Amino acid sequence: MRANRLTTYILIAMVLGIAVGHLCHELWPDPGTAKAISDYISLVTDIFLRLIKMIIAPLVFSTLVVGVAHMGDTKAVGRIGAKAMLWFVCASVVSLLLGLVLVNLLQPGADLNLPLPDAAASSGVATSSLSLKDFVAHLVPRSVFEAMAQNEILQIVVFSLFFGVACAALGERARTVVAWTEELSHVILKITGYIMGLAPLAVFASMAAIITTQGLGILVTYGKFVAEFYLGLGILWCVLAAVGFVFFGRRVFELISLVREPFLLAFSTASSEAAYPKMMEQLVRFPVSRRIVSFVLPMGYSFNLDGSMMYCTFATIFIAQAYNIDLSAGQQATMLLLLMLTSKGMAGVPRASLVVIAATLATFNIPEAGLLLIIGIDQFLDMGRSATNVIGNSLATAVVGKWEGEEPAVPETEGDFAPEPRSQTA
Repeated sequence: MRANRLTTYILIAMVLGIAVGHLCHELWPDPGTAKAISDYISLVTDIFLRLIKMIIAPLVFSTLVVGVAHMGDTKAVGRIGAKAMLWFVCASVVSLLLGLVLVNLLQPGADLNLPLPDAAASSGVATSSLSLKDFVAHLVPRSVFEAMAQNEILQIVVFSLFFGVACAALGERARTVVAWTEELSHVILKITGYIMGLAPLAVFASMAAIITTQGLGILVTYGKFVAEFYLGLGILWCVLAAVGFVFFGRRVFELISLVREPFLLAFSTASSEAAYPKMMEQLVRFPVSRRIVSFVLPMGYSFNLDGSMMYCTFATIFIAQAYNIDLSAGQQATMLLLLMLTSKGMAGVPRASLVVIAATLATFNIPEAGLLLIIGIDQFLDMGRSATNVIGNSLATAVVGKWEGEEPAVPETEGDFAPEPRSQTA
């Protein structure tokens, strides 16, 4: 009931935020004044996201170490990791291919009636950080404290895997360390509960700040592109739900119901990180075992960004269409493979999707300034991408648990953690 109330409050906050933002936009039409007001309103959202970022590093570390340590052997870690990566690769291909097919069918940029920017103009989005060499080097942290300070989830995952495997190898000698780390995870989850109480305020401020500066008119100006992209996301949601139905039957709707709160939180704040702690709690209630959730979910945040990957193909072809640049089927296939690789480096990169798109545009000689066509509405699009990532990672974690032979059972107790699912292989 408490979760239902919070979901209702978030929905109400979204509507009120849009209304207040529209009122501010009408009362203070001057862009400078609107920007100043928006900056003050968004302070609430900034504080909320800072609070979330504050707990991400200790939460990922503590839960992942405990999950790996409880597996007991490195073979289990490798097996579960391989199953997770298999799902991530398949989901990536489906997301990228769906975006490519839809943008070619719908042609959102073919009849664009907007003044195109100078092809020599720069979008201001750096592309150098997307090279394969830099990404591979970026996997390993120079310092675990630096990685935690900068919330580099992928680097934290690497260190936590080493730490957890070492604890599992030491067995009884590391029992105290594992027990202390598990208690730490419970403390962090308790803090998470406090922070989540502020979610409706953050959602209200986020929506109000966006509409104050952009106004409702921006949704009309770019209506076709926004509507067709969200149509694509809707189809992707249906595909993910259908795959979930194959694995779980009607129980997939229970999973969708459980993640509706983190879904709305990610959508309204345009941040997948904001939904991470609540996703962990809800997945355990499905239930998926804590060891699977704490291992697969952090990996998903680096390798399974379904909404973001679909956006990369959709937006790249849209920009090409806006410039009347025809890309052959071979070029588009090459683009899909390129995005398949570069999208894996999105985690931890500011405005990650735009960075990936900028790198892809340069590769295919499409004017980089075309990014200016979508930067203005990227916040609205990012809301859908972030929410889709929540659905994709929730399903991925539950499916890996299923592959591990877990038999979901209805939780018998309430609280932060549900009982461990029964194992069919035990």
